[in-house]
Amino acid sequence: MTDTSASQGIPEPEGSSQIIETDYEIGQDNIETQIGPFGLDIHNPVFMVSGVCIIAFVFYTLALPEQAGAAFSWMFSAVTQGFDWFFLSAANIFVLFCLLLIVLPVGSVRLGGDEATPDYTYVGWFAMLFAAGMGIGLMFYGVSEPMSHFASSLGGTAAEDGARSDWAPLGAAAGDEQAAVRLAFAATIFHWGLHPWAIYAVVALALALFSYNKGLPLTIRSAFYPILGDRVWGWPGHVIDILAVFATLFGLATSLGMGATQANAGLNELFGVPIGSTTEVILISGITAVALISVMRGLDGGVKVLSEINMGLAALLLFFVLFAGPTLAILTGFVDYLAAYLTYLPALSNPVGREDTNFMQGWTSFYWAWWISWSPFVGMFIARVSRGRTVREFIICVLLIPSLVCVLWMSVFGGVAIQQVLQDGYTAAQDAPLELKLFKMLDGLPLASITSFIGIILVIVFFVTSSDSGSLVIDTITAGGKVDAPVPQRVFWCIFEGAVAIVLLLSAGGLQSLQSMVISTGLPFTVVLLAMCVAIWKGLQAERRAR
Repeated sequence: MTDTSASQGIPEPEGSSQIIETDYEIGQDNIETQIGPFGLDIHNPVFMVSGVCIIAFVFYTLALPEQAGAAFSWMFSAVTQGFDWFFLSAANIFVLFCLLLIVLPVGSVRLGGDEATPDYTYVGWFAMLFAAGMGIGLMFYGVSEPMSHFASSLGGTAAEDGARSDWAPLGAAAGDEQAAVRLAFAATIFHWGLHPWAIYAVVALALALFSYNKGLPLTIRSAFYPILGDRVWGWPGHVIDILAVFATLFGLATSLGMGATQANAGLNELFGVPIGSTTEVILISGITAVALISVMRGLDGGVKVLSEINMGLAALLLFFVLFAGPTLAILTGFVDYLAAYLTYLPALSNPVGREDTNFMQGWTSFYWAWWISWSPFVGMFIARVSRGRTVREFIICVLLIPSLVCVLWMSVFGGVAIQQVLQDGYTAAQDAPLELKLFKMLDGLPLASITSFIGIILVIVFFVTSSDSGSLVIDTITAGGKVDAPVPQRVFWCIFEGAVAIVLLLSAGGLQSLQSMVISTGLPFTVVLLAMCVAIWKGLQAERRAR
């Protein structure tokens, strides 16, 4: 495996044409960073504006938690109710755009030039991708989302009260348990399949193309050179990068908050650790301290090692649950749920005329905003480890293969939990709160104490991996695209990721405050991603013409 640690700096273009009409050095001079106090490699005004705003936000939320909680709640309702159609439409565009790139001739363009070779094996690549991209979410929602949809009006609740879905075209007939199960998994896979990975793929492809093939800095603004020209080095580019920092920070804070609540629930279940904000603050603080060590070790010395450990533990837990549960039913269900997903996909993706407002706004709009908020972080992370892949190979690997693995994860964990209800009458997971459903499901299987402990470790290490890799990405953006910025900057962002998660959990809204900030920052960044699709198309066409 080739060493591509963060100390290598910005990759140089290898034998590719230039669609950039100005000299790269001019652009680099325009975003030149300045060595500030404590050895910070400050990129003004992105670092200063982002840093000051985040510090002010932390103090405001701590000083006025009730007022802040009310404001966050209003933002969540306003955005989800007013822009649900926009989130759904945009996500559909990203999926169609990625699928087109697979089949069109531009898919043969190689990231890094025709002579470039991959820096990482598939195993190392996928390990980092999953740990950074979906880790805490899969642990939190692997059991809870299928169970929630099954037990809600969307899932038909046929097994309980015979209620029909508020969405008539998809509602399961009263008493039809199998239809309720298929619908629950179709809705779950919808949120974890093609759409989120298409969002990540768009950002990652844009960053990889314009950095590796065009020699521009590895930062979000670089993707907009075909549209904005030299203006990307001025305030239009500053605004794009600042939006990326805010979106990434709040997207990470939401995941860290969810991880803390789930780890707290698991520790309470196993060891009687009290559930509450004090424990969650201690967890976030302690795990942030561990993340700092990984951050200081860099990409290969910290993030990659933790990612591979995580993948091993996750695979161990996955196979245990698969073979300890009804194995044949789970594997059969995997195929059946995929078919249900494809059957219901047009209706689930439809942005207009919907009656299921709770599902569309409370679930789908939040998810799409969350993935979009994560996209600068995950996209830049994927871009940094994807040099040498063709566009077609890149899209297939980032879009299709991870989607299938997410479907398998949900089918195993959610499938076992639902089978426990339908076949065994074991309803502990169904009755538990979201953060406890995973551990209650494991209680119904052998070796529950061991597997629950592994689950807690997984949540914590996913927590650490998200925090440290997110810090590296935000640091890169605020340092003007440099991937070897001074360590104190990484430490600064790592600390404030944890601080934002803590103050949002302590606000009146708690976890809903985290979700509100994700929705609010995801909305403007959705516009950025739509424009990014245009820039990618222009860049790929120019690259192919020059070849």
